[in-house]
Amino acid sequence: MLVLFVCFTDEVSAIVIDLGSHTCKAGYAGEDAPKAVFPSVVGSIDQMDVDDPGNPEKNSGSIPDSKNVVRTFDSEKSKGKNKLYVGSQALGFRRDHMEVLSPIKDGVVVDWDIVESIWDHAFRTAELMFEKYKVPALFLAKNAVLTSFASGRATSLVVDSGGGSTTIAPVHDGYVLQKAVQSSPIGGEFLTDCLMKSLESKGLTIKPRYSFKRKEIRPGEFQTVDLDLPNTTESYKLFSQRVIVSDIKECVCRAPDTPYDESAYSNIPMTPYELPDGQTIEIGADRFKIPDVLFNPTLVQTIPGMESSAETAASVRGLPQMVIESINKCDVDIRRELFSSILLSGGTASMQQLKERLEKDLLEESPQAARVKVLASGNATERRFSVWIGGSILASLGSFQQMWFSKSEYEEHGASYIQRKCP
Repeated sequence: MLVLFVCFTDEVSAIVIDLGSHTCKAGYAGEDAPKAVFPSVVGSIDQMDVDDPGNPEKNSGSIPDSKNVVRTFDSEKSKGKNKLYVGSQALGFRRDHMEVLSPIKDGVVVDWDIVESIWDHAFRTAELMFEKYKVPALFLAKNAVLTSFASGRATSLVVDSGGGSTTIAPVHDGYVLQKAVQSSPIGGEFLTDCLMKSLESKGLTIKPRYSFKRKEIRPGEFQTVDLDLPNTTESYKLFSQRVIVSDIKECVCRAPDTPYDESAYSNIPMTPYELPDGQTIEIGADRFKIPDVLFNPTLVQTIPGMESSAETAASVRGLPQMVIESINKCDVDIRRELFSSILLSGGTASMQQLKERLEKDLLEESPQAARVKVLASGNATERRFSVWIGGSILASLGSFQQMWFSKSEYEEHGASYIQRKCP
């Protein structure tokens, strides 16, 4: 869900916060794009494990500046003191014993302490400080409604493929038809893991940026020197590797025009990619195989190292099947309109040729009378931030003041009243 915090000043202004499973977007209502975009994960160090956290030799990089949040709170899990690091810059520095934790699993918040830290960071970045949890008013809206709103449509089928999951949600007259919502755990991070495991099975090593230094031994010639950092946690190493592999995925991967076939792509031309350590790798069939997991999840069974996810993937339907199943659960009267207003949103939906492939498959599998039209902004930024943009538009309307859930209503009716104010 999207949280809109409202601040009363000389003029009513709102801060729009979209806490996604991969990134958090925050900014002012009425603007075209969020002011701050940073990872929806935090670095966490149990201070009981650290003898001298201030020793600069133990950390790669300098101390984060005031733009990054460093908070200490009583951890219910360890019952010790945990220091949290939030924001791209803070997470960019390797620190001994630092774990990388996510508050969201399969699109659901599982750790509100971490969410609190991320919201603190969003408020600081926006240069507005509120007394914790005492905002004068707020409003909650479903992601699909805001994506539809951003496109100027009251009725549409929203295909939101983000970092942690993919959700298909029909919207009719501004309301999500909850009975027809379909979801899948396959999102951008799952595809990133598939690509990383596939590269590792071919003997390719992804070295995190913190794990080496490059020295110029003669003009134009560099030597890579590995660093010995034994106290780096596995979660931080994995986080750093995922950042690199995610960039590989975004640069070279594209959805195949037809279902992936091993023999058909065995001789596909290789595409080069230079890793941070200067090593150039060649990527062939994986460029097409990994994106096709969205359409055919059973492909996961053929990727070495993904055995633990194979059973889950086998129970998941492909993107076209999820779209058709969602529409078929809606009233007959609106199905034609939904088929002709399929909206793509989310970072994973920005993948090359995804729109064209989904439309092609739906034309083949949908009823003959359906006029299938998959819509996506030509601007990748708008597609990635469509939920936030919809919230920005909504919160800048004059009528928005009649929609929000005020502090006085909370005090009079209690927290459950928000379900009536924000359906």
